[in-house]
Amino acid sequence: MRVIQKIRQSINKEVFNYTQVIDSLKDYKKPRDVINGLLKKGDLIRVKKGLYVFGDNWRREPYCKELLANLIYGPSVISCEYVLSNYGLIPEQAKTLTSITTGRSRKFETPLGNFSYKQLSNQRFGFGLEIHEAGNSKYFTANPIKALADKIWFDKRFMPTSLKSYSSYLFDDLRIDEEILKNYIDLIFLEQLVKVYSAKKINWLAEFLIKEFSIK
Repeated sequence: MRVIQKIRQSINKEVFNYTQVIDSLKDYKKPRDVINGLLKKGDLIRVKKGLYVFGDNWRREPYCKELLANLIYGPSVISCEYVLSNYGLIPEQAKTLTSITTGRSRKFETPLGNFSYKQLSNQRFGFGLEIHEAGNSKYFTANPIKALADKIWFDKRFMPTSLKSYSSYLFDDLRIDEEILKNYIDLIFLEQLVKVYSAKKINWLAEFLIKEFSIK
């Protein structure tokens, strides 16, 4: 039996760590050399140090890119442009998988794509989270309104001077789809968002959305 077959039989998931690989190679004297050989052949792909996926020929199902985002750097939650794009709130497809984190801001360029992480305080980070599933994988993302708030918070280009500033920014600059956006607006959620962020930029966002969509 080929060594990659042995690893594939031992590991059921498409995303796995170094400890799992080493455990499946416990009968080999130099498991690190074996791993390096598999990486050169493309049987294994190293996403970052200690994190792997199977190569195309040994993959049983597509790997979950969102799960990778949670695992590459953590604690982290997918947010900002990536969530807005996935929900159809913005027309552009996000080329970088964007996340928030309680750690320092980081960027990772990997064989499977680019991942960016922006730092938020613990209180702001932990609000508005959702758990999603893709096949056998579960991963964390921000609620779409929370993702919008995070995007606005980090966008240094946007310096609002009044509630009117939000209309051109949301609908002209970001090209937010109004019909989709209104489906996710909830008064209680916005009230909680304002308390969690405790910042004028997000207070005005909530006020604008409530006024724009006549939320009661």
